[in-house]
Amino acid sequence: MELEAAFLSEMLKHAGFGEARGEESFGGGIGEAQFSSMLLNEHANALSARGGLGLAESIFDSLVRRAEAAQ
Repeated sequence: MELEAAFLSEMLKHAGFGEARGEESFGGGIGEAQFSSMLLNEHANALSARGGLGLAESIFDSLVRRAEAAQ
């Protein structure tokens, strides 16, 4: 679940969800960048906890198939 949350966090960041949108977002200030990144990570954790993209399961299944094929 941590892998998927980290992946989702990066996806959301690159999609622009972690960027300040002016005064209506957090009101600016010195700590806005830190707190907006925390919010982004929490959104990613929530998405992952609710099933996410199924990325972790897909990677796990792929690794199991590779291990079985190697035997």
